Amino acid sequence: MSDFDLGAAFIPALHKPAALLPIAKHREALLYLVETCPVLVAVGQTGSGKSTQIPQFLEQAGWCADGKIIGITQPRRVAATTVAIRVAEEFGCEVGKEVGYSIRFEDATSEATRIKFLTDGLLIREALVDPLLSRYSVIMVDEAHERSISSDILLGLLKKIRRKRPDLRIIISSATLQAEDFRNFFSETKDENPPDGKPAADVASIISLEGRTYPIDILYLETPAEDYVEKAVSTVFDIHSSEPKGDILVFLTGREEIDQAVQAVSERSTQLPPGSQSILPLPLYAGLSTDQQMYVFEEAPENYRKVIFSTNISEASVTIDGIVYVVDSGFVKLRAYNPTTGIESLTVTPVSKASAAQRAGRAGRTKPGKCFRLYTEESYVTLPDANVPEIQRSNLAPFILQLKALGIDNVLRFDFLTPPPAELMIRALELLFSLGALDDYAKLTRPLGLRMAELAVEPMMAKTLLSAPSFNCLSEILTIAAMTSVGGNIWIQHDGEKKQSDSARRKFAAAEGDHLTFLNVYQAFVTKGRKEPRFCHDNLLNHKSLARAVSIRAQLKRYLERFGLKLDESLSTNANSPPASAEQIRRCLTAGYFAHAARMQADGTFRAVGGGAATVLHVHPSSVMFNRTAEWVVFHEVMETGSKTFIRDVTRIEKGWLLEYAPGFYRAG
Repeated sequence: MSDFDLGAAFIPALHKPAALLPIAKHREALLYLVETCPVLVAVGQTGSGKSTQIPQFLEQAGWCADGKIIGITQPRRVAATTVAIRVAEEFGCEVGKEVGYSIRFEDATSEATRIKFLTDGLLIREALVDPLLSRYSVIMVDEAHERSISSDILLGLLKKIRRKRPDLRIIISSATLQAEDFRNFFSETKDENPPDGKPAADVASIISLEGRTYPIDILYLETPAEDYVEKAVSTVFDIHSSEPKGDILVFLTGREEIDQAVQAVSERSTQLPPGSQSILPLPLYAGLSTDQQMYVFEEAPENYRKVIFSTNISEASVTIDGIVYVVDSGFVKLRAYNPTTGIESLTVTPVSKASAAQRAGRAGRTKPGKCFRLYTEESYVTLPDANVPEIQRSNLAPFILQLKALGIDNVLRFDFLTPPPAELMIRALELLFSLGALDDYAKLTRPLGLRMAELAVEPMMAKTLLSAPSFNCLSEILTIAAMTSVGGNIWIQHDGEKKQSDSARRKFAAAEGDHLTFLNVYQAFVTKGRKEPRFCHDNLLNHKSLARAVSIRAQLKRYLERFGLKLDESLSTNANSPPASAEQIRRCLTAGYFAHAARMQADGTFRAVGGGAATVLHVHPSSVMFNRTAEWVVFHEVMETGSKTFIRDVTRIEKGWLLEYAPGFYRAG
């Protein structure tokens, strides 16, 4: 095999020359519509080349003249990075030069950048600094049909910006079902005189970029599967033993299931007959580093069949070449916020028909394929047509805070594509008020509310960070904020090594809980771990996640310095000024996370202290507080798996602190 072939396999799905992609024949029509029409809804299936080719067509047609840039937003960080890497390769530049990307805590752009991929949330943050997004000539909102909360809010903002900037071009890329909704949203105008003198009906057009796909056989189970993860693994081996060449894509709901399945396939593949083709299982989910995510795009080694276990990331945003077989578990993890309890959880729910169709479509990209649905045909009929938009089932506090910071004071009148339920709005306003971000008139407080909006962490953590100077524990809280923002797991646990990982954790465990344990891990990593290569390996720590925490901490520190909160790091190592006490840190965490407080019950479970007292909460087994007693705790997040609701990142506190730091939220009972 020549060197060229090896290198070529390295870049994701590139080697279909651009001229062969379905979108190539629509180039002229597309550019004409962008020229003449302020808003364009581009409809086409994943794989038609929308995300990679449209920005290049626009750049070649001169839309980057006068220093302007083309922005393409993605709902997920994985997609923003992988598509940028692919486009940079086609463009013939390094990532960060003419083509770059920007995601939370990671910026690969420069003065030279003309095509910029970024997450929807990050573009909303850019509007805090530049409310009219004046650097952009064209903004393309990719995968808008997924209806992520950030892309919905971004569309509302763009509709508002367009009134002041008739020259701005907006492209919305979507699956077929929702194209009309997007067109109608931009075509209704509340102004009698539209900004570009066009009647409202002419504001938005739809262009169809449907490409050719191959036929897909869809197969259902005769009887429902008891355990879809186990069934997925056995289906992979059935395909491997009876179907011709071709890679397999398996849809599961999250990291834990994916790791379990990858492990099971690795173990079972050792029993394949000698000399036969082997299986290479690979994970794909948002918590992986960019390097780890890129493995799935490489060609499988000689005599291997690639099996990718993915969350719904691969359903829409990312195209992986070579997939011929899809195994669809029929489930997805969706965010669900309960305004009564104030608990936001990730819950495993059945997919919608629209998602099931997207998943099956991944099999027919390069040749006829097969989709194995791990549910019965009767179950398919009962699935909802589409998922409920995220804005109707999420904690809106972070977004309301950003809208207020953007000067949109009357958030109830904001032009939402789908208005959120009133109770979600009320709950968010109450939380922001109790955190001190809003005043009695629901106006943003200054400087606290404005600074909370500017920090790239969610409101409770932002309040904790900004309260830290008054508790003399800014350095420690900065570290805790970075460690909880990493996204990936800081511990590595191999199956069958529970004992080793438990004893590794015990070395760092703080009796007060997980947040102080994170602090111990981080301190050990920066003092020993970066110099001693074996440190992370011996302590079962994830080196990449910890290195990311170091970089996130440095960025958060820069934000705080911009606000004039200086941090003299030498103090924490100075004998005259001892590090903050554990109590100060726990008090500070209470000042930010009081809304996530719980009390232990006689049976060892917890109940939330706020409105959610009916929900039984269990400490997650990965927490150092698992099986320990603590009468009162605050926690970082809640997750539902199966029949249990778990709390993670738990720290013990005193009841009196809740009354002290959140008198408006709690009353002594």
